Amino acid sequence: MENSSRENLRIWFIRGAIFTIGTGFVLATYLFAYAYFTVKIPDPNQYVNSQATVIEYADGSVIGRVGAEDRISVPLAGIPINVRHAILAAEDRNFYNEHAFSPSGIARALWHDLRGGSLQGGSTITQQYAKTAFLTPQRSIQRKVKEIVIAVKLEQQQSKDLILENYLNTIWFGRGAYGVETAAQVFFGKTVHQLSVSQAAVLASVLNAPGYYDPANGPTYLARLQARWKYVLDGMVKAQWLTPAQEAQQKFPFILPRVSSGSLAGPKGYVISWIENQLQSLGFTQDQLMQGGLIVKTTLVKRDQEAAVDAVAKRTPKAPFNNLRVALVSIQPGTGAVLAMYGGQDYLKSQFNNATQATTQAGSSFKPFTLIAALEAGISLHSVWDGRSPQVFYDPGSQAPYPVFNYGNEQFPNVNLLDATANSVNTVFVPLGIKVGPDKVIDVARRAGIPASVQMVSGPSVTLGVASPHVIDVASAYSTFAAQGIYAKPYIVSEVLGSNQGILYQAQVQASQVFAADVMADLSTALQTVTKYGTASGSVRDLGRPSAGKTGTTTDNASAWFSGYTPQMATSVALFRDDATQSLNGIGGLNAVTGGSFPAKIWDLYTREALVKEPIADFPPPANIGGVDPVPMQTAVPTLDPSLAVTPTPVATPKKTIIKKP
Repeated sequence: MENSSRENLRIWFIRGAIFTIGTGFVLATYLFAYAYFTVKIPDPNQYVNSQATVIEYADGSVIGRVGAEDRISVPLAGIPINVRHAILAAEDRNFYNEHAFSPSGIARALWHDLRGGSLQGGSTITQQYAKTAFLTPQRSIQRKVKEIVIAVKLEQQQSKDLILENYLNTIWFGRGAYGVETAAQVFFGKTVHQLSVSQAAVLASVLNAPGYYDPANGPTYLARLQARWKYVLDGMVKAQWLTPAQEAQQKFPFILPRVSSGSLAGPKGYVISWIENQLQSLGFTQDQLMQGGLIVKTTLVKRDQEAAVDAVAKRTPKAPFNNLRVALVSIQPGTGAVLAMYGGQDYLKSQFNNATQATTQAGSSFKPFTLIAALEAGISLHSVWDGRSPQVFYDPGSQAPYPVFNYGNEQFPNVNLLDATANSVNTVFVPLGIKVGPDKVIDVARRAGIPASVQMVSGPSVTLGVASPHVIDVASAYSTFAAQGIYAKPYIVSEVLGSNQGILYQAQVQASQVFAADVMADLSTALQTVTKYGTASGSVRDLGRPSAGKTGTTTDNASAWFSGYTPQMATSVALFRDDATQSLNGIGGLNAVTGGSFPAKIWDLYTREALVKEPIADFPPPANIGGVDPVPMQTAVPTLDPSLAVTPTPVATPKKTIIKKP
């Protein structure tokens, strides 16, 4: 009886298995047949154009695209046989003798997919062409079925030569290159028919994973590529497309550095390249950017960006030298959103972003940090100081003498901090920084937004801006002033959508209150004097709305800044040269180029155009920290701590030193 039961169970199990397999086969056949008649072969050109990452302004209008280069299709006959053999050796040596898809590859792919692993298979060139030229990178069985259907239809409707030709003209090689002709130009500066066997093997090698094998990414990537290159050459020998003697003669070729495409020409290229940089820092890979079909929404305001380019073009004089650098960054106070960025005139001529990569001495742009430290210490804007020039001060740490001169050796005896700010009086701000403590000045700068990567030395010179920040750093700090003491980390990418419109990333404002509101109210009161009657008034006085800011010029006029703000935006503009020892003097016919000249003029025109439709906003009234009565703090007879050794006596033959000008 027991044996009979086991036999019946075995029979039922076999029947159930046959029924399940049969039903599955019928269902799979039906689904395949349905897919066969509903799935069409798309236009490969339409696919390639759709895979570029689209970068948008905040309003949704397009800034530019990253990824799809202008493709140059060539007929198969125009592609040398060695190039074809190299790619076949790398990707599908049996292409001309096999069917459209590999059953073993499909089984492997389905097994990995069911287990939640990465999709495998697609080993035939026909399958690869179907997958990469017509389908998204989506991981699903549905996409795999479409891939098989398209591969089968391709084989039925097109010859092997035509499939290979289309494959070679649409496949992704990295570096923005779709198609073998564009890849030949990008990697070697040659047309495809000029490629050597060794160069062809390189192109064949990178197909497997372009970003993984690009030597521009570093020595590790180069080593991977060289190993893959050897594998391709070995494959050509095994397929009898190359003799062992010919392989032995091959040397790994020189590969061009990665360069930008024509779509990055002009000022726009600096914006796009910085956005790419930020996307990569957020975890998006180069391959995702180049062929992921992403939509990147930025914080950039189209009107503001156009105003930045226009202001620089109109207000920057034609220099008598060709290494003048101009940078502008504008930030929304309280959020950190970058509204506009100007990093250079033409990205194709120089890939160095003046706004985010270049550094130059900030000069008196740093004086507001000293002023904040003084206000936090309770020192009034109405306190009176000795602004005569020159004076010698002593470093409280080293006791080394530190001679200080005003710009043009101008004299300001008995001047309060409001007027000292308006006129950028060095002989007031240096003792002010010494009194509050250089470490406190550095702390203020850090809280405002100057990152730790910008070195600042604690000493009398810190208030005169001997540090060399990026322009975006200074714009961020002045944005903190405009936001009444709220520091917000700058950002330019607000949202990233996938090819299916799904949200892959959303930015979050990172902000915190770092200064008291009353301190900021008094700071803005002081910095408004700069544009009303101070060092920038000649360029900004007639703006038509309240503004505050600070000029900055370094020794020998090597760099010139104007950083300013309204309640709605903060913007920093800088002019400098490649060599920090070279002066700006002479451009535009000016004997002395200061922050109040061209930088302030650029800032003025930019702000007018960017805010043309915005309401006029006022700054808060002064808080009058420390009172409004004149309080002598430094006179001809020093009233400071004697250890500071303030000496107002002029130095007959001053030694050369760093002198900060307005």
